[in-house]
Amino acid sequence: MTLGQTGAASPVDVLVIGAGPAGLTTAYCLTRDAASKSPPSVIVIEKDPVYVGGISRTVSYNGFLFDIGGHRFFSKAKDVVDLWHEILPDDLIERPRLSRIFYGGKFYSYPLKAFEALGNLGIGTSALCMLSYAWAKLRPVRSPATFHDWVRNQFGEKLFQIFFKTYTEKVWGMSCDEISADWAAQRIKGLDLLTAVLDGVKRSIMLGRGKSSGKVKTLIESFQYPRKGPGMMWEAASRKVIERGGQVLLGREFSKLSYDQARRLWSVEVNTANGPETYTARHVVSSAPVRELVEKLSPTPISRLHARELRYRDFLTVALMVQKPDLFPDNWIYIHDPSVKAGRVQNFRSWSPEMVRPGMSCLGLEYFCFEGDGMWTMADQDLIALAKKEIAQIGLVAIEDVVDACVVRQPKAYPVYDDSYRENIAMIRLDLEGSYPTLHMVGRNGMHKYNNQDHAMMTAMLTARNIIAGERIHDVWDVNEDAEYHEAGASGAHSTINEALRSERMVPRKVGEAA
Repeated sequence: MTLGQTGAASPVDVLVIGAGPAGLTTAYCLTRDAASKSPPSVIVIEKDPVYVGGISRTVSYNGFLFDIGGHRFFSKAKDVVDLWHEILPDDLIERPRLSRIFYGGKFYSYPLKAFEALGNLGIGTSALCMLSYAWAKLRPVRSPATFHDWVRNQFGEKLFQIFFKTYTEKVWGMSCDEISADWAAQRIKGLDLLTAVLDGVKRSIMLGRGKSSGKVKTLIESFQYPRKGPGMMWEAASRKVIERGGQVLLGREFSKLSYDQARRLWSVEVNTANGPETYTARHVVSSAPVRELVEKLSPTPISRLHARELRYRDFLTVALMVQKPDLFPDNWIYIHDPSVKAGRVQNFRSWSPEMVRPGMSCLGLEYFCFEGDGMWTMADQDLIALAKKEIAQIGLVAIEDVVDACVVRQPKAYPVYDDSYRENIAMIRLDLEGSYPTLHMVGRNGMHKYNNQDHAMMTAMLTARNIIAGERIHDVWDVNEDAEYHEAGASGAHSTINEALRSERMVPRKVGEAA
């Protein structure tokens, strides 16, 4: 299946780039769903030499385990939930979802408790928030284009300034007036001030005993979680792919992806610590960042300039090991206060007690940055000193209680939704789906869609079905942010691009059929 220093071999049926949730789900489903027939040969390549799972991996350090960003296992898609239990049947635990917001030196429950928020903000500020909300409903921004516009319409300008602006600009490193409204509509779907207040009043009256409706994903009260972190899921998936005859190869970064139209074969050049390797494949499934994929494609896509316009946000975690157990019950705390550079604090004991050493805690302070900027390039010891100072400033831990620490950097954690990303992705899709009929894009970075791992998994599951069926019976771009799939077709911009593709005869019905 490889063509390297040892000579030629037969092509692999499917080569998957990236062993994160999308890549491994694709491989898992291909080796499982076709098992009763003639299962396709599958190779997964992953550039990380140690971990599978991508951003959903679990890092191990001196007896501590910690998550990169915090990954709740919650989905409205039954197929995804069933797959989690199939891959990891005995190791999922139910965890309470507890989080707060730190702002102005005070903590606010999130989702909010109405009377607590009223007490923290004061009657005057609370009244201004309600008046601002009423004004936004009377005079909404028509056709909101930016994050600022969208949140202002849903919550009012005052609450936008208090609870959304600072944190969002920390995350993205850009003004809320530069961020597309798509991101807000996707990540805060179904929630407005009235919904939040009604839920918060219920919580306040019931003193925390009341359950939210469960209809709004932002307000869920519990989730499932692998007892030793999300990487446990993807390590298990990797083992099962290998047991079924697939290969998962670490320490391999693809450098060039060439398509032979006449032979309908892909040639994938890969760099390893031991020298270059080359693989041939009938299908390629890519969860690599779109900008990186397009740059390495041959023949050169006409959409290369559009791909170069795509942007990514990176972040790093400073994990602090603390000589105290049970510091606080939250899974994480959002840091909206502008006096602190950290954007969020993870409490890994609250994710799962098995992730920390007995009698201790582990906190992860997350700093959002751009690869190569001052924060990203800061020495580890300086980042650790900053994290210790800020955790004490927030009031969660005394500096002297921190006994160990480490830093983990995560490039391309979030695809940026700026004002041009939608047009750029549309043009890239139009180009790639017409020129490369056996190239399949899946997952968060693979599709430049900022969604959770359940969404990434659903795009992979549908891609596997397409490959097995031999035709594009599912459009993975129709998967929404709840990992739900609408078979009736896409809406809005997705419908427009799909119609454009089909009208130009650029989406062949059979996978591998000539355009």
